[in-house]
Amino acid sequence: MSAFEFDEAASRKLEAIYRTPEVIEQRRQVLEALKLAPGESVLDIGSGPGLLAHQMALAVGEKGHVSGVDPSAAMVAMGARRCSGLGWVEFKSGQATELPFPDAVFDAAVSTQVYEFVRDISAALQELQRVLRPGGRALIVDTDYGSLAIHTEDESRMARVLAAWDEHFVHPHLPRSLTRQLREAGFAVEHRASIPMFNAEFDDNTYAKGMLETMASFAPGRRGVSESEAEAWFAEFARLGEEGRFFFSLNRYLFLARKIS
Repeated sequence: MSAFEFDEAASRKLEAIYRTPEVIEQRRQVLEALKLAPGESVLDIGSGPGLLAHQMALAVGEKGHVSGVDPSAAMVAMGARRCSGLGWVEFKSGQATELPFPDAVFDAAVSTQVYEFVRDISAALQELQRVLRPGGRALIVDTDYGSLAIHTEDESRMARVLAAWDEHFVHPHLPRSLTRQLREAGFAVEHRASIPMFNAEFDDNTYAKGMLETMASFAPGRRGVSESEAEAWFAEFARLGEEGRFFFSLNRYLFLARKIS
């Protein structure tokens, strides 16, 4: 699905990004849109370190059920540890195109930052539709990387690093076609919203710094980007931050849809 291999170290780095204020706000908006009720059964596709699954488990309570599925064994283990005290939560290894669950068992399902890495979107949406009960809600969040805006004084170097970064996903502009694809898969789209990941400071506890560090570590050896060039690219942002000239903005898009019974 992705060019990343999420071992324990990579999983910890991703978890740190997921704990930044910007992603915390994203989870708040996801939960607000889902409106989970006590006793509901919900699926988290691409559950990662289990932060959203944990919050959803508290929302549905012990009479409900939360299942998390992720292709990374390290992520599955991390989610299980985070929710170890919640007996109504489980985590399984699996892919978005082959969900390890029977038909029509979930009241709601969430997929955040997953489908942009899945080659066969149609198959993934059909699987999503299959595991939901009639009238079940599906909430999808993905990024349009055409919205990425980063201030730099070296546009040529920026272009090379971003071209290298493009190799890590399959669908960099998925939100542009997601309304149509959801309808074709048998969903009625009920709500859409944009979620900005915006930082004007280069601080440790920001989405921007964590993502730029990830991008800098991914780029070397791709599209002619050398290790030293990637390091210089990342170092520029610290200087811009000190000068009050740092700027990073990227839009994610939320889609809430309902399975047509």
